[in-house]
Order: sequence, then structure tokens, then C-alpha cells
Amino acid sequence: MGKPNILFLMADQMAPTALPFYGGTTAQTPVMSKLASEGVVFASAYCASPLCGPSRFSLLSGQLPSRIGAYDNACEFPADTPTFAHYMRLGGYRTICAGKMHFVGPDQLHGFEERLTTDIYPADFSWTPDWTKPEARPTWYHSMTSVTTSGPCVRTNQIDFDDEVVFAARRKMFDIARGSDRRPFLLMASLTHPHDPFVIPQRYWNLYEGKPIPPPSVRIPRDRLDPHSLRLRHVIGADLGEVTDSQVLSARRAYYAAISYVDEQFGLILETLRETELDKHTVIVLCGDHGEMLGERGLWYKMTFFEGGARVPMVIRAPSVFTPRVVGQSVSNVDLLPTLLDLAGLEPGGAAPLDGRSLVPLARGERITESPVYAEYMGEGALAPIIMIRRGSLKFIHASGDPDQLYDLSGDPDERVNLAADPAWHATTERFMAEIRQRWDLDRIARDVLASQRRRRLVAAANAIGVLQPWDYQPRRDASSEYVRSHLELEAIEAAARFPRG
Repeated sequence: MGKPNILFLMADQMAPTALPFYGGTTAQTPVMSKLASEGVVFASAYCASPLCGPSRFSLLSGQLPSRIGAYDNACEFPADTPTFAHYMRLGGYRTICAGKMHFVGPDQLHGFEERLTTDIYPADFSWTPDWTKPEARPTWYHSMTSVTTSGPCVRTNQIDFDDEVVFAARRKMFDIARGSDRRPFLLMASLTHPHDPFVIPQRYWNLYEGKPIPPPSVRIPRDRLDPHSLRLRHVIGADLGEVTDSQVLSARRAYYAAISYVDEQFGLILETLRETELDKHTVIVLCGDHGEMLGERGLWYKMTFFEGGARVPMVIRAPSVFTPRVVGQSVSNVDLLPTLLDLAGLEPGGAAPLDGRSLVPLARGERITESPVYAEYMGEGALAPIIMIRRGSLKFIHASGDPDQLYDLSGDPDERVNLAADPAWHATTERFMAEIRQRWDLDRIARDVLASQRRRRLVAAANAIGVLQPWDYQPRRDASSEYVRSHLELEAIEAAARFPRG
């Protein structure tokens, strides 16, 4: 049958625990739930970094953030870093993306032959954090306004963006179906919802009218929070004013409503896939870039390795390859590059190292040795590289200067009891530390991060003076070749645009 098409559906900041097929009891997601029932659900999937840019760069490259310099949301994604778009394009695929990619730097394609929309966030260095000024709160970063002003709306910046993404993706599928290019396609449609701010049009808000919205289940007194959580509260301004219980519930309701919006938009894309009859040979991947704390432990957004921030939904639907099942082994979004290549019958070669492995054997139900999941965080609120290792039921978190954290998720899924200082777990903690010392040179990474921040702040300041030369992607459009034009034969235009052909 040849290589399958691949449709990659991505949502931003969508916590798996909010979704019914991950045990959530509030969000209404008929489209994604059906997709999950027909596919392989990875029940314990993690991002390589709980922050948009680094997570996406790792997902695309199959490499951990520190290996490719993806420290924060203002790091350049090096143009010489191979992505799955590069590999698949070399392997005969037509590679297309629409929506949020968070690419920073002058290369705004990274292996995609076509990019259908611009990005919602800037492509420059202006959002560079500064580890040397932990007391400063960036004016461009998350604030609690997203929570305190949450609720229904008529229109938002994010709705404008995602509506365009979905329209562009659907139109491209129609173009593929009625076009002459017979290459298999990789189409990535990446939405910015349900990312904050927590506001959503009334129609989606009303879906939850009269339905119980659960409050945060884990409440940790401020004096018992770990140092990184305290820094995160400072960064987002959580300690600057009171947040009422009603505001928290409003934000959570809007978040669930935004997930329903995402579900509907994915449904439109999947409907077009069926209408064009491209669904018969298309693998569908559903994934997120990181989670959302949603008020748990007094934290919001991401930037943390607690389950709410670090876990992602991951579903692969390939009926001709996999039967529906749930995979319990922990996996990472760096595994997606080798998985996609495996599904396409392609080999990555030796041009770049890979930190992930193909999930195809797991998706087939084969018994394979469980690998640890590694993740890194070097963004806002960090003062040194933060490392997470998930092995079996254990999760270990280490950052120089902070107390270590060790949780046994089998008996403590809410991560309430830190075992790292427990003498009974001393040997386990030491084994994790030995593994970290063997795999990471944390002092070197810290120096690299600080040097990168200094360079980027200087370049950003210089580039802001005088004539602005932006890196933001400008979608190409030639109006002279669209619709009906006098230099084109009318009947040929109408015939080519009709699907199916008359």
C-alpha cells in the first residue's frame, strides 16, 4: 500500500488528566475520545521539557533540550538540527504544517516544505529569561490575570489564530485530494488552545452550565512548597494578590470549555480527512506539548515536573497497524520522531543523535524492556538545570541548590510525600544521583544557559533599534493564481477545484 499519510494533531497545554480517556470526569471530548477508542493510548507520556518551545524542539528533533540548546521559549532552534520533517521529506513525504510551532530564529520551516500560517508568538529573542535576576518578574510572561479575569467572551486572539489554523489545514487537505502530487503527506495542525488566558466563547462556556467543576484536589501550604514552586509562584505573580475560589473555578471551567473547542476543531479536520477519502491510509497522531497545573498545589500553567505540568496526552490511531490498546509504560515525546519514521518505513541514519526510541513495538503490544524517561527544564523560575527521571513508578527531580524530590507514584499519585530525605530511600536517591552525574554535566549546561541568555539579550536589544527586520513567518500567497483569473481558463479552473470531479 505504500507509505501512510500522517496527520499530526497537536494541542497546547492540554493536561491528559482533564480528558475522559485518561480518567477525567469533566471535559467533554467526543471527537478525541472516539479517536482514543480506536487507537493506542499511551497512559504515561511525558514531555521532554514542561515549556512550549523546548518541548516542541525536542519533539521535532528527538533530542533532549540541552543537546540542542533549547533552554527556554526564546532560544533559537538551530537550522542544522534534523527534524522528523527533514527525515520524512527526504523519504518522499510532502511535509506541511499549520499553527503554533514556536520556532525562534530566521529558519521558520525546519524541514516543512509548506507552512500555511504564521505563528501566534514572536520568533525573536525578546522573551529571553535572566537567571541572574531571580527577583525580577518578566512583563511578557504569564500572570494571574488569566485566572482572575477568566470566563466567557465573544472573541480572542487565540480564537482568531486557531480558526485560521483549522481553515488552512482543511483547505490544504482539499488541495491535496484534488491535486496531482501523489506523495504521501505529513500534515501537522497545531492549535494554541487550551493554553491560557482562560477565556472562551459563550457557546463552549455553556457546555458546562450546571455541571460540577471540581476544585483543585491538592492544596499545599505555602510554607511547605518546594523552592522551585515558590519561584514559579513569584514568576506568575501568584503571591501579589488574593485569588478567590470562584475565580479558580471560573478558570477551570474555561479551561475545560477550551478543550471542548479543541475537540470540535479536531473534529472538523477529521471530517475533512474523511470527505476527501484521505482517511483510508492515514495515521493520526494526537499529542500535547506539556500539561497545565490548573491551580493544583497553588500552581498554574506549566514549568514544573509535577504530573500536571509534565505529562502529555499521546494517542496513535493506525487501524491497519495497531489494534486499540492502552500502553502503561512511561514514554516521552522525544520518542515520536523514531516512531513516525518507523511507521513510514524510514531510517534516521547517523546524522544526529536520538534520545528517543520507536514506540511501534509497544503499540503492537510487544513486551519490551521499560526505558527511563528523561526530561529537563531551564526556563523561567529555574536557577540551575532541573532534571527529571521517571523509572517505573518512581520519579526523581534534581536541581543544584534545591532539595531533591523522590515520589513513588504507585502509592502517591498526587506527589504529596517526598521520599528523598527518607533514610529508607537513601540508596535509591543515590542511584538516581549517580545516573544524573553520569549522563549530564550540569555545571557545563548551567554555564551554557547563562552565556546563551547574555548573547540573546544583547542581540534582542540591538535588533530593537532602528529598522525592525522580523523573523516572524510570513505565509506566502499569490492572489494572481487564486480563484478565477482572466489569464486562466475558466472551465479548467472550475473543474480542477471541484471535488470529487464531475
